Amino acid sequence: MTETFVLYSNIAVYSAMAIYTIAFIMFTLDLARRSAAVAAPAEVGSTTRAGQLGSTALLEKVDAPPAVAAKGPRYLRAAFALTVFGWALHVGAAIFRGVAAGRVPWANMFEFTLTATALIVGVFLLVQVWQDLRFLGSFVVGFALIALGVATTNFYVDVIPLPPALQSAWLVIHVFVASLGTGFFALGAALSIVQLLQARRAAGKAVGLRFLDTLPGADKLENLAYRLIVVGFVLWTFTLIAGAVWAERAWGRYWGWDTKEVWTFIIWTIFAGYIHARATRGWRGSRSAWLAIIGFGAVVFNFTVVNLFFKGLHAYSGL
Repeated sequence: MTETFVLYSNIAVYSAMAIYTIAFIMFTLDLARRSAAVAAPAEVGSTTRAGQLGSTALLEKVDAPPAVAAKGPRYLRAAFALTVFGWALHVGAAIFRGVAAGRVPWANMFEFTLTATALIVGVFLLVQVWQDLRFLGSFVVGFALIALGVATTNFYVDVIPLPPALQSAWLVIHVFVASLGTGFFALGAALSIVQLLQARRAAGKAVGLRFLDTLPGADKLENLAYRLIVVGFVLWTFTLIAGAVWAERAWGRYWGWDTKEVWTFIIWTIFAGYIHARATRGWRGSRSAWLAIIGFGAVVFNFTVVNLFFKGLHAYSGL
């Protein structure tokens, strides 16, 4: 029975990757369509004012949630629908893996990647109820696709029993909340990247990226990123506290300067600095965007390099 569920999980994850690939292409085509739509008025001899009106019309479509805004062009609708379908398969793959193992599916690097990327895509889908951020689809789906590709080729391991230190309810709480926080950090980083591109465009650079004319301005992107990162920071703070409590239960101390513990605290410090500097020091614009990107880079570094090359009590990569 275990082998059957593992087979179902593998089929589901490869199917999700195939669907994500098509969704990524469709999201990319939508960005290309935006560039063409902005360039069209100039090519047919329209005035600059007409081009501005065309850009404003497109901007209004991406500025409100899909529930109240126009559904958008066919490429965007198709890409979003495919992402939802791929995400359902993705979640199914994680569930089947958990059923096969008889536990939560995040006890090693392969399982954590499987679950964390599902949560990242899930956060992306959920946020659409609040704000239409479908223009980030290429980044989010592309990131999930690359992560799943690396996990299935380099991190895959068979289902094995949990080590004694992981046999705790804190495994469910600590890792799930950390993964959820990562999803918000990922979206914040994506918005910050687009913010930097918008800033370069305003400075007369990145002129070839015409699709930027159809996206929110740098200030709005920064504010959206800030709100998402604040949510991620709250979740990461809980992750840090829960990890300390779990460490005391497992090893008899709350803090031991283990590599993983140190990097978790470094990530917390980066985002705490981001929130504090932006709120009290007036760090706005490119500086805050770069700090958000560095913070998410630290999250990725913590999961990859620290797990693979640094030994410690948290060495549960399974490799």
